[in-house]
Amino acid sequence: MSNFSTDANAIVEAHALAFSRRDEPILRPLDFHLGTGELSFVEGDNGSGKTTLLNILAGLLRPSSGEVHISGYAPGTDGARAETRLLGHQLGLKGDLSARENLRVAMGLYGCREGVTADQSLAEVGLCGFEDEPIRSLSAGQKKRVALSALNLGNARLWLLDEPFANLDRAGIDLVNTMLDLHLQRGGAALVTTHGAVSFRQEQTHKLRLNI
Repeated sequence: MSNFSTDANAIVEAHALAFSRRDEPILRPLDFHLGTGELSFVEGDNGSGKTTLLNILAGLLRPSSGEVHISGYAPGTDGARAETRLLGHQLGLKGDLSARENLRVAMGLYGCREGVTADQSLAEVGLCGFEDEPIRSLSAGQKKRVALSALNLGNARLWLLDEPFANLDRAGIDLVNTMLDLHLQRGGAALVTTHGAVSFRQEQTHKLRLNI
């Protein structure tokens, strides 16, 4: 018998989710639920399993034990992939392509929210005038903004963000917070890894905390 609910608002449900490598525990058994409009910070020291958890949910790793569903689908299946976007330390950008071309690639792979264009999305992250610049010529912070722009174009309900505030100035940090706000208001959900140096705005009412 399944442990999972039939709650239509449930985006992620995990029970006893764990991961080991060569019998060494990387992620200890974890239970959590994440619904529409909810955000969870995944906090912990280096090696505590934060990135591992995101990679499991993205379908890049298989858990050693336990169960997890994303909108009712197992991670890595077509249904779960359609619901999920991962933004990790590797931004997934092609250095020889322009910012606009990278976004068009993302739109082809992951789809696009209705009424949103690549140029509009780049302008929203402060990159108006950089649309035709090759990614390799941009600063680390600008590359991060292109990746955030690509993320914001899509219609995935679950965002998995691994240290999204890294390489960003204060304006960039505020941008991530605003993007998260709007994503939650649209009925999405997010898991965000952080060392605790920068946190989401405290007035956010839809927030869960995970300490691994």
